[in-house]
Amino acid sequence: MRDDGEIAAGGVDLAAALRYLRDLGWDVVYRHPAAGASSPAARASGDEAAGASPRTTRNAREGVATPPATSATSLGSAASVLTAPERASALEQLAAEARGCERCDLAQSRTHVVFGCGDPDADLMVIGEGPGAREDRQGLPFVGPAGELLTRILLAIDRPRDRVYIANIVKCRPPQNRDPRPEEVAACRSYLDGQIALVRPRVVVALGRVAAQTLLGSDLPVGRLRGEWWQISGIPLRVTYHPAALLRDPGLKRPTWEDMKIVRDRLGELAPA
Repeated sequence: MRDDGEIAAGGVDLAAALRYLRDLGWDVVYRHPAAGASSPAARASGDEAAGASPRTTRNAREGVATPPATSATSLGSAASVLTAPERASALEQLAAEARGCERCDLAQSRTHVVFGCGDPDADLMVIGEGPGAREDRQGLPFVGPAGELLTRILLAIDRPRDRVYIANIVKCRPPQNRDPRPEEVAACRSYLDGQIALVRPRVVVALGRVAAQTLLGSDLPVGRLRGEWWQISGIPLRVTYHPAALLRDPGLKRPTWEDMKIVRDRLGELAPA
């Protein structure tokens, strides 16, 4: 779903962020596995999860689903030693790299790259699908009617928009607001992995079908994915409906509010003493 209300749905290169770590004296380069590959741990958990979906495995002991490993896990280990200003600087370098990106055909039709915005030290990160027409014109995520609704939702859980980090699965608008294709999602994935690793939120919220399915490696609908806690790179993740869906179907406002209250309470539990 697009932010402007129109319907729509790893990674390879973290050069900018890794270059920044190298400048700080780190001499380790993390190599992302080939597309479709999984780590031995991920394969093992998949073997042990009896009856689990082939794209999403369940850890019975922790009670959460673990998506396929991404480079955010490796980068996160390195980024964890950086101060907040250093992580913000690395995030800016990653954004600068994204602005010049031509990894997929979306670069040919975009007006602006919509990298993300908000507090680089946020405890909450919300992830949507991709830019709509207004976002493409302005270069910012969630600036249309659905964005205004998202802002109100965040305020209702005591999270002003400038205290949250907002990103999308893809950073360029697909033509005619179609769903992003798998190769486009893959081309953008390292940027998203870098954002998650550098922001280091305490909680992630996936807004809508495409964000939820991409982050969790699942083909289940939103209605099946919401209502429980998942994890991505060790971070608690909650799935809820995209604000654009609420504009079309006001009946979704109640379950979305219930989801966000749970997110608010979890953030309270995870807040530093």
